[in-house]
Amino acid sequence: MKNTKRLGARFLGSAAILVGLACDQPQVAGPSVADFQAERSAMKEQIAESPKPAANPAAVSESDVEAAITAQTASYRYDPTGKRDPFRSFIWERPEILAGEPTEGPLEKFDIGQLSLLAVVWKTGNARALVQDPSGGNYIVAEGARVGKNSGRVTHIEDGLVVVRETYVDYLGQETQKNIEMRMRRNEGG
Repeated sequence: MKNTKRLGARFLGSAAILVGLACDQPQVAGPSVADFQAERSAMKEQIAESPKPAANPAAVSESDVEAAITAQTASYRYDPTGKRDPFRSFIWERPEILAGEPTEGPLEKFDIGQLSLLAVVWKTGNARALVQDPSGGNYIVAEGARVGKNSGRVTHIEDGLVVVRETYVDYLGQETQKNIEMRMRRNEGG
């Protein structure tokens, strides 16, 4: 049954092609050869009528070239006053960063968003929090501990909350501080 359907479909496809070829319709696929030749001869005439460049351009002396160069360089002079050097590092301009604390703790390798707060003990004289890094390592932090990539310090610990103050330096060298809250997730007991 399947073979007869396939043969019928092939026959109908072949018949449709033969009917299309048998029709005496002129082709409308593109320009004829005569149209192409006429367009080509018109293009040759346009090229022949166009003016040709001079064989020898006017001779320019070296003194004229040097005078033009000195005129251009004399009119503009770069003035760097009030602008910072784009090739100088921010760190070299701030020696307090270089002289600061050179050792980096394990929690300073991660952004604050990558760390998660697991537990808080706050009703004691010295509140502490348990923080987990992305690799699963757990760390106990207290107020004043360094956390995060942007020189963050833990400023406040309370029930289910740790506040970290990070310091950012923009391209002009101005410092801005931002308080970031780390909260315990509800499904973790927060």
